[in-house]
Amino acid sequence: MQLHYSRLSEKGRRQYAALESLKLGRGGTTYISKVLRVDRKTILQGIKELKEELLVFTPSDRQRKIGGGRKKNGSNSADKKAADRIN
Repeated sequence: MQLHYSRLSEKGRRQYAALESLKLGRGGTTYISKVLRVDRKTILQGIKELKEELLVFTPSDRQRKIGGGRKKNGSNSADKKAADRIN
């Protein structure tokens, strides 16, 4: 946990510490502040940032970009070769 934390940017560190503290529930902020050696106010700021981003976040209805994924019938050359052998 500490190794991952040390490789993050400042904002990433705040949000990671906040996320871990939220996962632990009551007492999580104090515990994570001791484990990661970060001030509780920093974790509380990270929680505030996460909640603000959650309000702004709007998931898209699509899983893939338009045109992504498997192509329609006949577009795969291996399928064409197999079809030619059958006919």
